[in-house]
Amino acid sequence: MAIHQKSKSLAARGSELSDTFFQLEVLNGKQVVDAKFPAFASKLKNLGFSPFKTTGIEIMQINLGKLCNQTCTHCHVDAGPDRKDEVMSKELLEKCLEILAANPGIQTVDLTGGAPEMNPHFRWFVEEVTRLGRKVIDRCNLTIVVANKKYHDLPDFLAHHRVNVVSSLPYFNKSRTDKQRGDGVFEDSIKALQMLNAVGYGKEGTGLQLDLVYNPSGAFLPANQMTLEMEFKRQLEVNYNVVFNHLFTITNLPISRFLEHLLQTGEYAGYMEKLVDAFNPATVSGLMCRNTISVSWEGYLYDCDFNQMLELPVAPAHARHLNDFDASALNDRTVVLNQHCYGCTAGSGSGCTGAIAEE
Repeated sequence: MAIHQKSKSLAARGSELSDTFFQLEVLNGKQVVDAKFPAFASKLKNLGFSPFKTTGIEIMQINLGKLCNQTCTHCHVDAGPDRKDEVMSKELLEKCLEILAANPGIQTVDLTGGAPEMNPHFRWFVEEVTRLGRKVIDRCNLTIVVANKKYHDLPDFLAHHRVNVVSSLPYFNKSRTDKQRGDGVFEDSIKALQMLNAVGYGKEGTGLQLDLVYNPSGAFLPANQMTLEMEFKRQLEVNYNVVFNHLFTITNLPISRFLEHLLQTGEYAGYMEKLVDAFNPATVSGLMCRNTISVSWEGYLYDCDFNQMLELPVAPAHARHLNDFDASALNDRTVVLNQHCYGCTAGSGSGCTGAIAEE
């Protein structure tokens, strides 16, 4: 299998930043950098969002594990090839199916990782979820498709089950993509996109949705989503005969390996200041935490993927695991907030489907 790895994960290196409590201390100005910013919760309170409540669960986002064939510099999951043991069990996936069957309001199952396809139960689970009539999203890193022969038929499998594919591609050229994701990633990503196109993904009239995700390569906010989408479409089609449906711009949140990058480069305080200054009230009502429940590979429940990586569980103390799922309490819960939340409300906002509002 091709491994696109620039370094080991924070966990494998024994870094202080692998401790989520330490990350939160940094974010709140109590460790490493003496830089304090207004409490994010106070921003929402001033807008009349106190408490900040959910609107009901429509999306179950499941982290199938931290095992990945890449070790990206910006990864908030701290995923990598060295995290082989952190993979969701079939027992917990069966519990997810049980919950989905009992809660028809949850119409979308969003599979993420690591590389979700590296979970040995991935294909079985996709088949079972589609049998329930739910929409499935696979957050595919693209290189997994060409990494090993056992994944070469993945585009056919995904197309057969009408799975929506969402894939990260930092840029439309090799240098910027490989700098963020590892040597050879761009070339393998283009091959994978061409394979997905060959079975109909991104093609007009097929209904097979292929969306790309853009993360900035440095300490700055994404450019306008529509403008970037047009440029990505032009460059990829002209140079590689690749087509796709939409581009999602997602802001890098100052946690995990991106937080390490910010601290190492001395850009942390400046980046946080950018996020705070760019706070956009128009993004608040559309934040993904309002209609999503995030599930860790161990079955614990969170308001969003970022809270999951900081180990900030959902507020209802009695319903913090799949085995204790309480639909009533979770549908009407108060969202847990912290300073990293500025990332989702800066500029045009940021969520799993990209920009939320106009600046």
